[in-house]
Amino acid sequence: MMKSRLVVVALVALLLGGTMSAAASGPAILEADTTDPGPWPDADSFEREPMATEVRELDGVNVVFQYGLPVPSFDTWNRPEPSREYLSLDGDWKFAFDPDNVGLAEGWYTRSFDDSGWASKPVPGSWDLYDTPGFGTYDGSRFGEGSAFQDGYAWFRKRVRPAANWKHRFIKLNFLGAGYKTWVYVNGRFVGAHEGSHTPFSIDVSGELEPGRDNVIAVRIHRRPDYDSYTSPNATPIRSVTEIPSGPVDYWPYAGLTRSVYLEATSQVTVSKILTDARNGRLRLAAILFNHGDKEETRLVKADPGDGTGGAPQGEVVTLAPGQVRAVTFELPIPEAEVWDTSSPRLYTAEVTLFKGRGAGQLRNGNGSVDDRLSVNYGMRTVEVADGRLQLNGRPIFLKGVNWHEETSASGRSMTVAEYDVELGMLADLNANFIRNSVYNRHPYVYEYADRHGLLVLDDLDNMWLSLNDFKTQTESYGLSRALALMMAWNQANHPSVIMWSLQNESDIWTDQNMYRAWLSDMKQAIRAVDWHERPVTWASSSSWDPAFDLADVIGFNEYFGYFYGKDEDLGPTLDAVHRQYPDKPILITENGTWSFFGNYGSEDQPGTEEWQAKKFRLHWEQVVQRADFMAGYTFWNLKDYKQRRNYNQQYNGISYMGLVTFDNETRRLVYDEFRNAVNPAP
Repeated sequence: MMKSRLVVVALVALLLGGTMSAAASGPAILEADTTDPGPWPDADSFEREPMATEVRELDGVNVVFQYGLPVPSFDTWNRPEPSREYLSLDGDWKFAFDPDNVGLAEGWYTRSFDDSGWASKPVPGSWDLYDTPGFGTYDGSRFGEGSAFQDGYAWFRKRVRPAANWKHRFIKLNFLGAGYKTWVYVNGRFVGAHEGSHTPFSIDVSGELEPGRDNVIAVRIHRRPDYDSYTSPNATPIRSVTEIPSGPVDYWPYAGLTRSVYLEATSQVTVSKILTDARNGRLRLAAILFNHGDKEETRLVKADPGDGTGGAPQGEVVTLAPGQVRAVTFELPIPEAEVWDTSSPRLYTAEVTLFKGRGAGQLRNGNGSVDDRLSVNYGMRTVEVADGRLQLNGRPIFLKGVNWHEETSASGRSMTVAEYDVELGMLADLNANFIRNSVYNRHPYVYEYADRHGLLVLDDLDNMWLSLNDFKTQTESYGLSRALALMMAWNQANHPSVIMWSLQNESDIWTDQNMYRAWLSDMKQAIRAVDWHERPVTWASSSSWDPAFDLADVIGFNEYFGYFYGKDEDLGPTLDAVHRQYPDKPILITENGTWSFFGNYGSEDQPGTEEWQAKKFRLHWEQVVQRADFMAGYTFWNLKDYKQRRNYNQQYNGISYMGLVTFDNETRRLVYDEFRNAVNPAP
């Protein structure tokens, strides 16, 4: 990763104290006339993040809400529940760019609009690949051409016909990923807006969708340009006052309906989400229940810890008022459950079932009919910082890992399961146990894969290269950083593979330290409010002397000694100095690496050769593992080459060549074997 903002400072004289509390209530959403949306709203007209993200304490459990409803589980994307009905919207959609932003005025969202002249494009898909010749090649002769550089507004439309028996059901429209900004319409009525390309979201469309009839779903999307020109040597960066990231970054900002879209129909009384925390032979489970209907309802809630755990189901009769959300908590012994670990990633499936019947007695006896059911995979494990070490299941671990970007030359950020299997499968061959999701949340499949294969994950946010004004805007008014942090912790709450949270990457740490600390504290407190596992919190600082390291559970920083600054051998003394300053906090190298032109062989002292890249890795790895008694681990930058739209490497089609493998995964550099052969000091 090019480190144009990298800061290295020998020491800092004073670490400032104090934190800022998270807001007590969620942000408001702009009002919309859903019968005639009009120009609502344009790219930068949100007053606050548009999902109205907030935490509400219900029955002793903190629950995340968006759009006024509890955020549901997205596990159903590939694990349908028998009590529910689904309609996948993947496949061809009608698509058109809207460069002059006339779609709203011309009614592109309406049911009657004639889209027969629009193109048909696949969903999920990244519009960057619709018409960009040679997108995945290293030939930069046509850099700046094609749909990969088409910014501004675009529209998707699809006709759907849900079954007639969906009437009187609670119907959610689920997006696993879209953006950057998204406005959604059903049959000409506005139903919700979303911001952020990498976070799933769910919108209630029960009142707008008409089962048994043809319906039209229209989605308007906006992507901000990075520059006023992608080829001019004097291009001007374009920034947003509220977006995250707020300016150009060095990863590709894929746009469109980049992940799956589906409709989900449930009973009016439903299990929205299950939270789990399994440790020491016990499972703590909370079922988040929602009565979407207009009548008071009584249900038997049955929680089953799953086969192989030795645990027995428990039940409780619960009454919910119209529109009420309840959290029902169970403490379930699981005496035969095995520990989830990297070498034995044992998973179990918990299930919550709602029964309804004619009377409370029938419910208590379990004789009612199944009204709704939701399941979740979980593992029994602990993760903590103790005795100055990062510990998994009570033993110190060392993270040997890589960073990666979620993209392929064929699919952009809309990867197939087969493509994920290829990329993530390299981790086992590399003898790695860890991956950093730099710098955004991944598709749900990634976390499921990691759970099954014992791969440890540092989950990350889009907060990259933010400035003082961004901190102030996000913390004091807009709230998107907090919303993204909450959704990260809520969506990945049950995954045993996720062992740490990262808050930011290389943002401005010196201009106003009080504001920087307030921003970090706001996000950390949000995560702490909903993470039952109490996972350690870190971030990828641009400096080894970040003034807020006292707020981190694990000290994380990106280091490029001997590349962007200093000498390779400066790393060891720097680690020793940071450890002396924070002896109770383990240190994680969140990034380190160099570049090489693949196939360029020669002296290991010549920059740009594969031998030079391999030597650089070896020198840094050795200094880290020599200090394994206080290091949490080392993360190489990067698993493979990656695309970006910044003003460097244009001659290589915007591909940054810092990977262990090339962009197409077909060519391994020498550093691949060097990394694979590096011995983990505490696997």
